[in-house]
Amino acid sequence: MNKDQVKGAVKDAAGKVQQKTGEVVGSTEQQAKGLAKQVDGKAQKAYGDVKEAAKDAGKH
Repeated sequence: MNKDQVKGAVKDAAGKVQQKTGEVVGSTEQQAKGLAKQVDGKAQKAYGDVKEAAKDAGKH
């Protein structure tokens, strides 16, 4: 696991918390920011997955 995979997973989780918090307090702005953070986190994790796959492919 590389740093992009870890950082992406953390951003995704933080985004979920922010989105749920926004729902609880009735803030659509926080919900939107949470969703955006999740998308960013998923993209960063996917980038890390590609890097990891490329590294593994180079070993074979």
